[in-house]
Amino acid sequence: MPPVNFLAVIAAALSSFLLGGVWYSALFQKAWMREVNAGAEPKGGNMPMIFGLSFVLSLIASFVFAMFLGPEADWKFGAAVGFAAGAGWVATSFGTNYLFARRSLRLWLIDGGYVTVQFTLIGLILGAWH
Repeated sequence: MPPVNFLAVIAAALSSFLLGGVWYSALFQKAWMREVNAGAEPKGGNMPMIFGLSFVLSLIASFVFAMFLGPEADWKFGAAVGFAAGAGWVATSFGTNYLFARRSLRLWLIDGGYVTVQFTLIGLILGAWH
C-alpha cells in the first residue's frame, strides 16, 4: 500500500463535504429536489446520522483516491485524474443507473456534475499536499 497523507485525506474529504452542501443547497437545491422527489413528499430521516455517514463516505473516497494517485502526484495530475474519475467513471455509472431508473437528464447533470467537481477537487488537494 502506498503511503497516504492522512491530513490531506481529511482536507479532501472536508472539501467534498462542503462542496456537497453548496452544490445541493445554494446552487441546485430547487432543481434537485424537483427531480429527485418528482412531487413526492420528502421522507424523514436522522439528519445528524445522514451528515455523519456522508462525511465518513467522503473520507473513504478520499483515502482510496489517495492510494490510487500515489505519493508522487502533483496538483495538475491529481486534478486531471480526479476529473477523469468523476466524469469518466462515476458520472457515466450514474448515467447507466439513471437510464434504467428512468431518471431525468437534468438530475444526471446535477449529480454527475457534482461528482466530477468533487473528484477534481479531491485530486487537486491530494496532489498538491504531499
